[in-house]
Amino acid sequence: MSSEHTLLTNKLSGPLVWQADDLNEQDWRYTIDAACLDEIAGLTETLKIRKGEVEDLRPDDFDLPHCRDLMTRVHDNLVSGCGFALVDRLPMDRLDKDTAKALYWLLSCMMCRPVAQKLDGTMVYDVHDTGKQALPGSGVRPDKTNIDLTFHNDNSYNDPLPDFVGLLCLKPAKSGGVSRVMSFETAHNAILDRHPDALARLYEPFIFDRQREHEANDAETISAPVFENDGKLKARLGIHQMHNGYAMTGTDMDDETRRAINALEDVFSDDALQFRFTMEAGQFQYVNNKVIGHSRTQFEDFDNPEDRRHLVRLWLRAKGAPTYAG
Repeated sequence: MSSEHTLLTNKLSGPLVWQADDLNEQDWRYTIDAACLDEIAGLTETLKIRKGEVEDLRPDDFDLPHCRDLMTRVHDNLVSGCGFALVDRLPMDRLDKDTAKALYWLLSCMMCRPVAQKLDGTMVYDVHDTGKQALPGSGVRPDKTNIDLTFHNDNSYNDPLPDFVGLLCLKPAKSGGVSRVMSFETAHNAILDRHPDALARLYEPFIFDRQREHEANDAETISAPVFENDGKLKARLGIHQMHNGYAMTGTDMDDETRRAINALEDVFSDDALQFRFTMEAGQFQYVNNKVIGHSRTQFEDFDNPEDRRHLVRLWLRAKGAPTYAG
């Protein structure tokens, strides 16, 4: 398909146009303060005796005014601020994994509704290294490996994209696994500066591997542009899935396509344009998925399976059905 969206050729400005040095800690860090921790302590006792699945929990069933205020501020920052947030932290020394997941679920529900992340309806998704390889057409998502993940937004290879993506850290890696975020508006400005001849191609379709998240008779790939402008810049970015999509369809990338992807990779490699942080147990991060790219560095894990890196992901979306296909 061809893009019907207008190419942006002027520099973007506003709160989403930031570089690493522009950000102060108060722009992105949110603390679970003593009042919130008191509410969480009471909720933890309730959860111990409550039966049922995490997905059945609803924040309206509990009196948590301080936690609601915190998550409202986080939501506002995702929408009107720098587009990402780190929430610090759940008291993991007093929580088991299941209770931590339940608390994270409830706090996230205060911002937006969780939705399925797979066709099978999975809503609470474990991010860890399975030892498998994310080969073309394999259906193995890169988040199930320990490889370096380039900047992307979640479900770029299908529709609809989640509005927000959350990640709870239950166990950090032995080394590596550093989180990185970058504003797509900043990236767009950088491409306009450094690779202006490549920008128009990024508004035209690329082939994406759909990661086997489609019905049996559906196509294994989709075709969609990286950038769209419907009055506000939005991005669909998954270089790994793009390379796989071309390989799966036997389609050769022409010079213009390669130059466009190389321009993205050049901008994404600029440390000055990205913000980095290392998540610790009990912390969770959120990104506005349509305007912020996220990634992580390659990591080394512990030998003991119980100690290995383990994150829990939620997709949040306000519109449509809560199913994967919306």
